[in-house]
Amino acid sequence: MDRELLLEIGCEELPASWLPGLTNQVGEVVAAQLREHRLAPESPVETYSTPRRLTVRVVRIPERQTDLEEVVNGPPVSAAFKPDGTATPAAAGFAAKQGVEVGALERIQTPKGEYLGFRKRQRGKAAVDVLPAVLGGTLRGLAFPKAMHWDATLPDGRGDLLFGRPIRWMLYIYGGRVVPFAIARTAAAQTGQVQDVPTGAVTYGHRFLTTSGRAGRAIKVRSFDEYKARLLENFVILERAERHNKIARELDAKAQRLQGRVSRTVHSESGLLLEVPDLVEYPSVVAGTFALEFLELPDEVLTTTLIHHQHYFPVEGDDGRLKNAFLAVINTEPDNERTIARNAERVVTARLRDARFFWEADRKIALESRVDRLATLLFHRKLGTYKEKSERIERLAAWIAREALGADAATAQAAANAARLAKADLATDMVREFPELQGVMGGVYAHVEGLPQDVWKAIYFHYLPIGVEADAPPTRAQLGKAAITWAAVSLADKLDTIVGLFAAGEKPTGSRDPYALRRAAQGVMKTLVDFEHITGTDKRPVLGPMLWEAHQYVQAQLGPREATQDEKNQLWSFFMERLRHMMQARGLGYEEIQAETATLDVLETVSPADLLDRAQELARVRTTPVFASVAEAYKRATNIVAQAWGDKDAHPWRYNADRLSEPAETALRAAIDRVGDDIRNALRTRQPNRALSAIASIEPQLAQFFSDVRVMVDDPALQDARLTLLAELRDRISEYGDISAIVTKQV
Repeated sequence: MDRELLLEIGCEELPASWLPGLTNQVGEVVAAQLREHRLAPESPVETYSTPRRLTVRVVRIPERQTDLEEVVNGPPVSAAFKPDGTATPAAAGFAAKQGVEVGALERIQTPKGEYLGFRKRQRGKAAVDVLPAVLGGTLRGLAFPKAMHWDATLPDGRGDLLFGRPIRWMLYIYGGRVVPFAIARTAAAQTGQVQDVPTGAVTYGHRFLTTSGRAGRAIKVRSFDEYKARLLENFVILERAERHNKIARELDAKAQRLQGRVSRTVHSESGLLLEVPDLVEYPSVVAGTFALEFLELPDEVLTTTLIHHQHYFPVEGDDGRLKNAFLAVINTEPDNERTIARNAERVVTARLRDARFFWEADRKIALESRVDRLATLLFHRKLGTYKEKSERIERLAAWIAREALGADAATAQAAANAARLAKADLATDMVREFPELQGVMGGVYAHVEGLPQDVWKAIYFHYLPIGVEADAPPTRAQLGKAAITWAAVSLADKLDTIVGLFAAGEKPTGSRDPYALRRAAQGVMKTLVDFEHITGTDKRPVLGPMLWEAHQYVQAQLGPREATQDEKNQLWSFFMERLRHMMQARGLGYEEIQAETATLDVLETVSPADLLDRAQELARVRTTPVFASVAEAYKRATNIVAQAWGDKDAHPWRYNADRLSEPAETALRAAIDRVGDDIRNALRTRQPNRALSAIASIEPQLAQFFSDVRVMVDDPALQDARLTLLAELRDRISEYGDISAIVTKQV
């Protein structure tokens, strides 16, 4: 008979940003522990969470472990018996070690020959005897962005138990009965108030709300259905989706009463609605207002104050302009909504007064006058100050605009001006108080000062893009005529950061990326891929020249030298990883991505936009029979050349081509010449569909060649001629990509 398992780990409030990952992780860890202990769940593992609890429910868990059968190998049969058939000491010793007679041993065939063996069978234990170890493994197996010591240990002898927050209770029941387990507290911590944390059949409701008795009291439960219902009675909504929907409904209702709607900034930029359900257990919404005079502040300052600092929702009117109102999600059911709102209003007003002071003070000093102050702000100990960084990206932005993006002299000068001022807002009081606004406030101040649109917009948006979606900001509508200037400044800033920090030994490792270089590289790739669409031009920039121009400026500061091949490979690999991520995010599969990105230094000469187009076209035709046949033949040709020549075919087209006389050979020779020209012309005119049609057209000649011709013949000159033919076929087609990546079967 299968029974329900219910686990709840109750703890101090977990950060909202942790909860989505932890909710998935705790289910995966519990499932893995159950399988490891031979109690494989027979129903899906369900997970739930609130800021104070992580919950796992499995409807059906076996009552016993599966039996364990293990074969223990002993000595070889040849060494186990004497010629007369009696056991040798080796066989007798092995049998004695297993606690059986020699006659109970089996003969087992292995790749190394026939051996004696013993088949051990162990009956599975009752689930209640194994589940304590499952919980112990779960507590050890959970990983947190930051784990803390809280004077806790487990009986597994592995020392302190680190956890995201101190654990206060554990509900652990199987079939309605408590599974015994306890977290011990260290001897130094044991007092009347600091005690062990045992499992039980109780959970705890909301800290402050209750229908009867005292708030936060223990609630006894025996099943998940009872657990969920009793929590709701005690003002805890267990399911995150229910909390989210309740918040969304109340936000809409409150906004309508204010004759407005929740600001679109919340949905398009902040993700606040995704975060607040993980901040509360029983959400409600209250409305507040602030003085009309604060609407004179830039919208960016108002929304940052409300969203990022207070987790409040700005309200806008039907005209899209902000109203002097906000909505706050609270973790309670308000008895006196107006009192709660007044408290929120006092906090918001204090923050906005500060912001207004900074806004008025900062505008007294021009951005240009702040550039010299950047010499007091360190960017990196090896790369100098932000003033030195500004000087580098000023030169680089002008070069990118002129040489890489094909802009005129005026646009290049605008890019240089914007790049010089892009970091100036780091020296303002507003950005020191609201770091989230760096770049943005520089653009706002530049606009207020009356700088040209292509300058202030380039500053305003230069930290973007962040997302990889085609419509991720900034959009063409947002940038207008400033698109090329923005692209030059954004690329210059990101490339200087990436190249500089790589040269300074700060490249990302594993999950460690303190300078957000992956995000910067992702922004570079997004800009290059969507450059045509954003700017309305037909230009497709190539990364290679920009990258090495940035490298020269960085090395001029670190000490002039050429990049080593290893340094180049590291950078190419890093950028290629981000391009692959973007391709995957845009719906491409592994094989077509690999076909276009297998060669790292392709980014030296080919635009990422072209690589994306080629991969998308390859995904369209890869399953057609003709193209699949060509891909298989291409892979076969590549394998034959690699096996015969290895790395010695760097310049293959020098071998006895005049020896080719068979009809299938001459037909393939002519087809390669025709197809090679067609591929190059199609790629030059950005028509990947025509290039793939050309590749597919060679299928009859390839099929005839492999049917009629044997490549590896005894005549060395003839063999070289045929290998040369296949090598040239490989190199012509590989100008499009390594199409062998789409071949899934062995060739």
